[in-house]
Amino acid sequence: MDRRDVLRATVVAGAAAGGAAALSSGAAASPAVTPDRPLRVQVVMYDGVEEMDAIGPIEVLGLAKGMGGAITTSMVTVDGDLPITGFHGTELGPVGRWAPRGADVLLVPGGGYRRVDAPGVAYEIQRGVVPAAIAAARRRGLTLAAVCTGTMLLSAAGLTAGRPCITHHGAVEDLRAQGGVITEARVVDDGDLVTAGGITSGLDLGLWLVERFLDADLAVRIEKVLEYQRRGTVWHR
Repeated sequence: MDRRDVLRATVVAGAAAGGAAALSSGAAASPAVTPDRPLRVQVVMYDGVEEMDAIGPIEVLGLAKGMGGAITTSMVTVDGDLPITGFHGTELGPVGRWAPRGADVLLVPGGGYRRVDAPGVAYEIQRGVVPAAIAAARRRGLTLAAVCTGTMLLSAAGLTAGRPCITHHGAVEDLRAQGGVITEARVVDDGDLVTAGGITSGLDLGLWLVERFLDADLAVRIEKVLEYQRRGTVWHR
């Protein structure tokens, strides 16, 4: 039994013990992607977002489009269309208005997690607006994805309890305490919920989304352009 099989057996057993079931699983959650109907990815932005959590996947998905993939990527915010200031002070924009009905994938980056008095994940969890918007957006056919502590925003939205998932190592115990079934993999794909570990795993998440929704060969070509080799395990059903 290889490492993926061990992970799969462990997590399936844990998920079966309780918690919310996926709306759908694996390929069943995937929309039909064609040149006339591209995959629509919206990256959920907020002040204090970790720049690489957002830009890593955007880089991968942008390359996918530039190399012929049927995909569009945009940044959106629940707070209008003002530029976002990242964790390290970078202004990110233009950012579009919240329109989750126009997305096939909502991708949530992480950000500052420990301080509720500064912009970032902890502040947004306390404020409640972003988690509530994400919870309200959930529907059949929509995949929710997260990088790093972005998973904690999904957890605050009530979407990870009883589900295989992962986050930054510094937040794993909080995620476990909130009912997440912790899966020690780089990317954890549970159908309509796809999560990734800390910061640089956003590249691996982006590449996995390309492989899952578009084409495995395209994902390999993007790796070559980036001069980046995917790390760790992708766990999926």
